[in-house]
Amino acid sequence: MRPGDTVAVVSPSGPPSAELLGRGVERLEGLGLKVVVGAHALDRQPLGYLAGDDAARAADLQSAWCDPAVSAVFCCRGGYGAGRLLDLLDWDAMRAAGPKVLLGSSDITALHNAFAIELGVPTLHGPMAACDVLAAEEGPEPRTWESLRAALFGAPQTVRGERGLVPGRAEGVLSGGNLSLLASMCGTRWQPSFAGRIAFLEDIGEEPYRIDRMLTQLLQAGAFDGVRGIALGSWVDCGDPYPVLEDRLGGLGVPVLAGLPVGHGSPQMSVWLGRLGVIDTESCSLAGIVSDEGQAR
Repeated sequence: MRPGDTVAVVSPSGPPSAELLGRGVERLEGLGLKVVVGAHALDRQPLGYLAGDDAARAADLQSAWCDPAVSAVFCCRGGYGAGRLLDLLDWDAMRAAGPKVLLGSSDITALHNAFAIELGVPTLHGPMAACDVLAAEEGPEPRTWESLRAALFGAPQTVRGERGLVPGRAEGVLSGGNLSLLASMCGTRWQPSFAGRIAFLEDIGEEPYRIDRMLTQLLQAGAFDGVRGIALGSWVDCGDPYPVLEDRLGGLGVPVLAGLPVGHGSPQMSVWLGRLGVIDTESCSLAGIVSDEGQAR
């Protein structure tokens, strides 16, 4: 992206705080971006946990993606609801609009996965416009902010983890996101597959036995068949997830890097899904692979 580009901010999932959204828009404008907010971004559906009804949220998302003046679509927040939109989107029209940037995390995993399958475009897993790490009153969290700037305007930064659960080095296209969302897409048209890829996984507020259940579901569905490596992000309020992560993933015979500050919590580093990356447990790092032209690909 470049300064002066237009960003559309939409709410495919839960309803954002108007105050946080306002500050998030100001922060993005401080990057030199022109920001437009979706017509239904602050709606609230009667159930209380959705930012307006499904048709309105889908219309905002599709309109933004298909607008030739818009270079990127940033999501306000996660929560729940993005998966409800997948059957409502006109994928042919969105394919015809060409590639642009989708930014989000958590529940937005449903869109990351579907966009990869339907549109074949890389998407950016990172902090959202109406979340504390970007829109807190005292300012954005510094490491989060710098990582997002680098991912949008230059080469993404190398992200450092904390430990290797299974030693080794692996290269492949990074894909995945929130474990709960990935498991929920099993049996659908958008079922995840990590064949030939590095699987990225994170979650929040899940007890170890529930992590076990979701990993088992993905394993039994064949999602990890042919995986080249696994990158594990944050596990906020998940107790001690590492014994179950090692138990369920350690037998795959591929490197497993853990403790990456990607997902929930603070900081939240930005990583590109759908682009080539490399994990190395010796240096505890996840990095984009750089081409001869010096750009991450």
